[in-house]
Amino acid sequence: MQQKKYSKIISLHFSPETSRSPMMYNLAKKFDLTFNILKARIDPKEEGHMILELSGTEEDYRKGISYLQEHGVSVQEVAQSISRDEESCLHCGLCTSLCIANALRLDLETRLVIFESSRCTACSQCTRVCPVKAMHVEINGDF
Repeated sequence: MQQKKYSKIISLHFSPETSRSPMMYNLAKKFDLTFNILKARIDPKEEGHMILELSGTEEDYRKGISYLQEHGVSVQEVAQSISRDEESCLHCGLCTSLCIANALRLDLETRLVIFESSRCTACSQCTRVCPVKAMHVEINGDF
């Protein structure tokens, strides 16, 4: 009997030590998981961040997540999206410095912060730094 495919989008945060390890290779080889890297910023000497879709059987998925956590990788499911309250936004630009997906960027001509939600990976870094709380997390029920 074939097991049902299980798939989730997750956010991984790596320490400098962990970013030098072949974590994705091990997920594929040891746990028979496939992955699709959606966004990544990894430097062997700094912290890393990756958004990926991880697929396999539910049992292999859970074993793979445990493996990552045992090796110091912070794992979060991405079951959210980000929105912005246009009226509240001051266009200060603080959020742009943390946006690894470049979904938030400063328009140099207008000096306004542009939010391209289609590029957003929902890491929620912008919601943590916005001084007026114009960036909001929306929980999606279909993950």
